[in-house]
Amino acid sequence: MNEDSLPTIVITGCSTGFGRLTAFHLARHGWQVLATVRQEAQRAELLAEAAAQSLADRLSVIVCDITAPADVQRLAQAAAARGPGLDALLNNAGTNYPGPLERLPLDTLRTQFEINLFAQLAVTQALLPAIKTARGSVLNVSSTGGSLMVPLSGAYAMSKSALEAMSEVLRLELAHFGVKVVVIVPGPSPTPIWETGLRRAHTTPAYADLGEYAAFAAEVERRARQLAAQGFPPELFAHTVLRILNSRRPATVYYVPRSAALLIALRRLTPDWLWDLTIRRSLNW
Repeated sequence: MNEDSLPTIVITGCSTGFGRLTAFHLARHGWQVLATVRQEAQRAELLAEAAAQSLADRLSVIVCDITAPADVQRLAQAAAARGPGLDALLNNAGTNYPGPLERLPLDTLRTQFEINLFAQLAVTQALLPAIKTARGSVLNVSSTGGSLMVPLSGAYAMSKSALEAMSEVLRLELAHFGVKVVVIVPGPSPTPIWETGLRRAHTTPAYADLGEYAAFAAEVERRARQLAAQGFPPELFAHTVLRILNSRRPATVYYVPRSAALLIALRRLTPDWLWDLTIRRSLNW
């Protein structure tokens, strides 16, 4: 990065939620942001909002399906067009495919991993030459759901656990090049990811015929909506990202909110039988 230029970041999954908030937050705080969305209508919406906030010169939006190799290559080319180095990548895009593992089609599980794991690595691989040039940062968004396993979120939990393993290996491999790899672990928050997942689930044949899981699924959905509504304000996620980027020596993991770390620590100290009993009783299962 030249001294006279602004630092540049690529953020995936900016149509809603954490990605959208973070893109505008960083643009307001001196970053050049290249934000990805999946649809042209979303691109137009973000560009209009950027213009309304006088951020059109700081926020660029590219249509990119991170599971499509051609789109990822175009994203890398767009980033390269801004200069030889890229200061940061925020792998934020992700989704949730809920359902009991007994009835979850394996193709659905593969899709979950394609979006939440394989595509994250594909984007990272494509942008790493520029990130290594800038000795920049890779920020991967996991979830407390990757450590706190709950029923009907098996596919999501598996993908996030794998993402954390991938991040640890990348951290070790890329330290030699001066690249920092950080995992962000958010807890429940009122963002659209869970409602999107539930809407998608209810359109699939497997979820429409839950059999003996039907009443249980309804209770899990009720609790999930309740936890999301009571969760931390999404703006805290954006503030955390900026804090990480401003740190010369960031930690390897950030929990949002910080109390999420205590909950995960408590789970690790709790005997499995007691944890299982607690979860099952809370869900009347």
